[in-house]
Amino acid sequence: MIQTFDLLLPHGTTLSCRAAGDPGRPVLLFLHGFPEAAFVWDGLLLHFAKPEHGGYRCVAPNLRGFERSSAPAEVAAYRAKPLVQDLCAAVAAITPDSPTPGQLAGLVAHDWGGALAWSVAAQHPGLMRQLAILNAPHPATFARELANSATQQASSAYMNFLARPDAAELLAENDFARLWPFFTNMAADSQPTAWLDGATRERYREVWRLGLRGGCAYYAASPLRPPTAQDPGAAAVQLPRDKVVVKVPTLVIWGLGDIALPAALLDGLGDFVPDLRIERVPGASHWIVHEQPQRVATLLGNFFAQSLP
Repeated sequence: MIQTFDLLLPHGTTLSCRAAGDPGRPVLLFLHGFPEAAFVWDGLLLHFAKPEHGGYRCVAPNLRGFERSSAPAEVAAYRAKPLVQDLCAAVAAITPDSPTPGQLAGLVAHDWGGALAWSVAAQHPGLMRQLAILNAPHPATFARELANSATQQASSAYMNFLARPDAAELLAENDFARLWPFFTNMAADSQPTAWLDGATRERYREVWRLGLRGGCAYYAASPLRPPTAQDPGAAAVQLPRDKVVVKVPTLVIWGLGDIALPAALLDGLGDFVPDLRIERVPGASHWIVHEQPQRVATLLGNFFAQSLP
């Protein structure tokens, strides 16, 4: 059964959360992306809470600005520093009764959640034993491709739209007509990978009706965007190596049909993640969690089993 609760963090942010599994067990934390919400992890929360799959305590927060979590109005509140602060405080709040207080058994993250997870793992490696990333580029390879690859610049052009001050209002128009293509352009409603049925669409509507400003603010706050005539974007970003090297054992699962994040983003990743395993998945897109849930569960389960006592 999925439990829901609000997690009030010491610095005042509240994250609405979904969870499964017994308290006192090793903790897995799951981070969603845009334009999604914590509910997308429900299947994996229930899977990994089962004793035969590790019996974890599984928690998926709605990130700042999403669903019923705190949603500050100012764009600066969605820069990396406050978002990482949220996650560090959340780890402390959900692990005190686990076998390793203050440390996750694993952090699992997709899309924007993955961007934050890369930062947390680089800056605070002691907060987790293992890191699993699904179709979320490492900041160093993303900055490189955005600055130098015409293919990546074209694939990420939508980011400059989402950074506009009026993006949230435009996305909400006509039953979110501009949002659905985020999914349907990667065959979410087409066989053989169809997953976006009527009930699932309504789940998204319920979240989006609560507001889209916070989610769009992630794009407005980030310098990692395609350069334009008015804005150098990622071309002006210099990332110190010591700020982006991840020494945590890491699994990257990548749907090779991701039209927004081409597989070139994996090139050179080992230079920044020494303990790295990459699973390239044909026939899957950016929405691999929905398209191949059992494949994702198996890959994650095998990875986490490596660290079990």
